[in-house]
Amino acid sequence: MRAILCTEWGGPEKLTLATLPDPVAMPGQVVIGVRAAGVNFPDVLIVQYKYQLRPDLPFIPGSEVAGEVLAVGEGVTTPRVGDRVLAACRIGGFAEQVAVPAESCHVLPGGVGYPEAAVFMLAYCTVWHTLTDRAAAKPGETLLVLGAAGGVGLAAVQIGKALGLRVIAAASSPGKLAVCAAHGAGALIDYSAEDLRAGIARATDGQGPDIIFDPVGGALSEPAFRSIAWRGRHLVVGFAEGAIPSLPLNLPLLKGAALVGVSWGGYLKREHAAYRIAAAELLAWLASGRLKPLISARYALQDTPRALQDMAARRAIGKLVIEP
Repeated sequence: MRAILCTEWGGPEKLTLATLPDPVAMPGQVVIGVRAAGVNFPDVLIVQYKYQLRPDLPFIPGSEVAGEVLAVGEGVTTPRVGDRVLAACRIGGFAEQVAVPAESCHVLPGGVGYPEAAVFMLAYCTVWHTLTDRAAAKPGETLLVLGAAGGVGLAAVQIGKALGLRVIAAASSPGKLAVCAAHGAGALIDYSAEDLRAGIARATDGQGPDIIFDPVGGALSEPAFRSIAWRGRHLVVGFAEGAIPSLPLNLPLLKGAALVGVSWGGYLKREHAAYRIAAAELLAWLASGRLKPLISARYALQDTPRALQDMAARRAIGKLVIEP
């Protein structure tokens, strides 16, 4: 099979296209013929040795895939050979085939295409876990989404709207904000043209947001938290800007507010039964059209380094997909 191989730590330009033996389904595993693989920010970090998961070299990056089951290992009763599935794999996805635990697979509902499935689970399950579980969001509350035009940000806009929240999208250009508005954002903040705190005050009539969804970090986190409402929840989802911010701890005290960490990988590992229930509900929403990922660019397997460079440079709106 062909695969993208990381043989040394560094930028996406160091990745190479290689021909490797086809994977074999070990006990409890299935082999998936990859029809589409989602591109996520952790895929950029992992090849740079900046992510908490640090596999031995060489390895194949790529954290979520969709395709057909080609083979099943001993003890596997579902899925079956020929089933259309999506799966979270953490690594191994940027290849023509990948072996994954059978329990990480979800059979696709009818009508759901491979590209949409491949970009769905990591972003949308992260958001679902974040808003319903970690934030305990209630209909009518105000949600501020930072980096709202990215893959996980746009998922937060869509799910927030579906949960009955008033969604404020913050992004870095009018074009990105137009996409957010088309997907359900009720108020918009262009933080390249307007001070973030001023924009939050304008959008919330000075009350501040009840929930802040923050996958960006860096310079945006502290001013956003300074604007949070009483008893607000600031959700630490990631650090797409690159810098991990520090926050004066008197601010949570003064606001009666909470900083809430979100670890999708930890949730997947430690609360797998809850994850399966959430995933089933989200897939039903995807099949019904209630949720629809925006795929802004598609790449051939050999162009995976360019896809990761586009992700790293924050040029992506919505999701990017690799189609081997």
